[in-house]
Amino acid sequence: MSDWVFERDAIRAFRFVRCGFDPATGVARLVYAFDDGPELVETVTLPGAPFALDDARAAAAERALQLLHLIAGVSYYKAAVPAEIRIEGYAIDADTATLLDAVYLNGLGEFAYRNGLDLRGRIRFPHLDDAAAPAPVLGLREHALVAIGGGKDSLVSIEALRAEGVAQTVTWIGGSQLIAACAAHTGLPTFNIGRQLAPQLFDLNRQGAWNGHIPVTAVNSAIIAFAAVVLGVDQVVFSNERSASYGSIIPGTGEVNHQWSKGWAFESAFGAHLQSHVAADLQYYSLLRPLSELAVARQFAKTDRYDAHFSSCNRNFHILGERPTSRWCGVCPKCHFVFLALAPFVPKLRLVGIVGRNLLDDPAQTAGFDALLEYQDHKPFECVGEGRESRAAMAALAQRPEWREDALVARFAREIAPQLHADGLRIEPLLVLDEEQRIPAALWERLRDRFAA
Repeated sequence: MSDWVFERDAIRAFRFVRCGFDPATGVARLVYAFDDGPELVETVTLPGAPFALDDARAAAAERALQLLHLIAGVSYYKAAVPAEIRIEGYAIDADTATLLDAVYLNGLGEFAYRNGLDLRGRIRFPHLDDAAAPAPVLGLREHALVAIGGGKDSLVSIEALRAEGVAQTVTWIGGSQLIAACAAHTGLPTFNIGRQLAPQLFDLNRQGAWNGHIPVTAVNSAIIAFAAVVLGVDQVVFSNERSASYGSIIPGTGEVNHQWSKGWAFESAFGAHLQSHVAADLQYYSLLRPLSELAVARQFAKTDRYDAHFSSCNRNFHILGERPTSRWCGVCPKCHFVFLALAPFVPKLRLVGIVGRNLLDDPAQTAGFDALLEYQDHKPFECVGEGRESRAAMAALAQRPEWREDALVARFAREIAPQLHADGLRIEPLLVLDEEQRIPAALWERLRDRFAA
């Protein structure tokens, strides 16, 4: 409708209009709208078409596509957060509505906090009272689609699976050259999924739409789960560690978790939902869930294969393209945290070589590191480890001759450590494996010793 005008606060309903997949081209179309406004069409493209699906897998792909349609809608819903949600063309059961209510409410937690919005009680997905029929066993072949983000975590997973002989395809979404180069360096088969957001979304932002952080890992999980069904493979593997389950504690607000969809609550709910509603033999898990960020850093330190290729700097990844002239900006919370987490396990010369400079000997970075330590500030809204991990890493460095003279390490030892209990600064308890995870039992039996060492 050419005369329709987006007025954020006047919009009554957000509509899930329809979704469809063409196996001949590999293109899925996800269609949304506000009120009677124009259709917002997102496309997801799976390379390797045409795809031949038997009836059972085509039906499962349809169920996975609807779940993707519903979860990916969060990118558009947030523009106006209207009180009514409508699902057209298909219906969902109460279990699916419960999952979606949680994904939208918790996944938009930081968005709501930053915009001064209260979404509690506002997000209600309409549903039927009848339960869905249990998902069938599809006979999927044993193979893992492993999500890669270009950082240290996914590379630890990829190398662990390789060592255990698990067949895998390194998978990512979008056109990042940095991720593509890192994926190529694994030497494994790769699968690059295309995703094109509805172009009007950027217009809506200019017209006053609400904007902010969305649960992108939930969206990516739904995309790769859909791809797994189309490809006929039985595992979707992410690399989210247990630290992701802990948010930032904001005085007067409580906990706000920037990375909620990387946490255990999402992983356990989404993984169970795929098995009950999409395919009984489709497994979704994070290989690193039992590990803290420090334990992941210790694993990464064992190989220098990716030193010149990985980047955990968020400034390299922007929705409108990246300019990775350097892989590390050296000033964002991710750069700060990865440097600090690796420092106890990686020789100093190697670490400074990776990042390009010694971030712990730069007094200008004091405030950034204080936030990681939760010292006079809360944990940053970034995918960084817990405050206790940062404090333990800093305390470990303060004991080491090669680090303790550096400005921020010396300041920690002088000013901050005396205010803390020594027991809470030990690094060893943070390296102990947790048993809360969804890793297939036989694989976990083999991996446990590797990750404990």
